Amino acid sequence: MRSVCSRAAIHLSPWVAVIALACSAHEDDSMAPTSEQPVASTPLTDSATTGSTSASPVGASPSVTSKPSLDPDSTSDPATEPRPTSNLNPTPPSGNSQGSATAQTSSAVTSAPAPPPRPTPSSTSEPNSTEVGGAGNAPAATEPRPLDAGSVPSDLEGDSSPSEIVVPDGYQLVWSDEFDVDGAPNSENWNFEHGFVRNEEDQWYQQDNATVEDGILVIEGRKERIPNPNYKAGSSDWKTSRQYAEYTSSSLTTSGMQTWQFGRFEMRARIPARAGMWPAWWTLGVSGEWPANGEIDIMEYYQGKVLANVACGTSTRWQAKWDSATKAVSSLGDDWAQDFHLWRMDWDDKQIVLYLDDVEMNRTQLEDMQNPDGKSPFLQKQYMILNLALGGNNGGDLGQSTFPARYEIDYVRVFQKL
Repeated sequence: MRSVCSRAAIHLSPWVAVIALACSAHEDDSMAPTSEQPVASTPLTDSATTGSTSASPVGASPSVTSKPSLDPDSTSDPATEPRPTSNLNPTPPSGNSQGSATAQTSSAVTSAPAPPPRPTPSSTSEPNSTEVGGAGNAPAATEPRPLDAGSVPSDLEGDSSPSEIVVPDGYQLVWSDEFDVDGAPNSENWNFEHGFVRNEEDQWYQQDNATVEDGILVIEGRKERIPNPNYKAGSSDWKTSRQYAEYTSSSLTTSGMQTWQFGRFEMRARIPARAGMWPAWWTLGVSGEWPANGEIDIMEYYQGKVLANVACGTSTRWQAKWDSATKAVSSLGDDWAQDFHLWRMDWDDKQIVLYLDDVEMNRTQLEDMQNPDGKSPFLQKQYMILNLALGGNNGGDLGQSTFPARYEIDYVRVFQKL
C-alpha cells in the first residue's frame, strides 16, 4: 500500500516541518519501487570504479581549487586560509576530522561551509574509471539495462507534471519544494550564491536567473555581458582578472536553512544536455572543509555524460577520493534530453545508492569512503545545491551553444524512514 497525498496539502517550515497530509491509501503499482531498502539492480554505467580512487583538483593549481565564498569579494588563498565550518560541529583547520553524528530528521543549522570547488573525476586521473570498450578495469559482469525513451515511465515524459506525491512504504515526507507558487523561489528553502564561485566557470551567479513558472523552477543560463565589480587590472586571480562576465546563471542552496541525514531524495527535472552546460544537483556535509565534509553528486552532466559521484577526503588537502559512474547521453535515446527524468538517492548509515529513472547508476559503501581519520563524512547532515554552471574546467566550450539555456526542476523531495 502507498500513501498518495495532494501536493497542495503540504506546508513545511524551515524550522519545524508541519506536514498536513490529506491522504488516502490505495494500490498504485505504476510508480517507483517501494521497498525500504535500495533496490538492487544492474548498474546503469558506461564507466564505474571497481574500487575508489584518489583524484587531485583540476589543474592542481590553488587558483583552480581556491575556496569559494558566498561573498563575491573573497579572493583568499586556499593554501593559507581554512574553509569555514559549521558552528555546531567545528573541526580543526585540517578539515580531516569529522567527528561522529547521530541520525536526526530535517532541521536548520546556523551556518555551514560554502560550496567548494568542484573538481570531478573526469577532470582528473581516474585509473579505474573508463568508458565501456576502453582499456580500464570497469566490471563487465552483465549488460546494463537500457534506458531509452521506451523505458521511461510515462509521467516522466515531456512537460506533464505529476499531481500527487507518492510516499514510499516505510517512509514519511519530511521536506519538499513543489515549486507551485510563481515568482522567486521560496526564500524559506533557498538562498543564492553570487558572482564567480568555482572551477573558473564562465557564468556570474545571480538570483535573477532563477524563477518559478507554471509549477517549474527554471534556472536560466544567459549570454549577457555584465561588469565584474571585483575586477582588478593585472590580477592573476581568475575571479578578479575578468573585467566582465559574459554569461549569467543561478545557484540555489539550502545551506543554513534545510539539512538532512539519511533518507530518500528525489528530483524530477529536465536538463540542458548540450555543449558547455554543467547542471548539477548535489549535497555537501555541514561540518568540515571540502572534500572531508563529503560530497554526493546525485545528478551531474557535462560533455555528453550524466554522472553519479561520491567523494571524501584524503591525506592531501583539497584532493578527493572519488567513487564515480558515468553514462553517455547518446546511449539513452535520441529524444532523452527532451523529457523530464527522475533522479534519486537512497542514503543510510551503510551505503549510498544513486539512480536515474529507477535504474541504479552507482552504489557506494560508506566503509569504503572514509577520511584519513577513519571516520565517514556521510554520517552527518548534508545540505543540497541546485545550479547550472557554464563552461569552466569541465563544462567545455560554449561557442556552439544556444542561449538561453534552461535547467527545469519540477520538484525536489526528501523522505525519511518511519
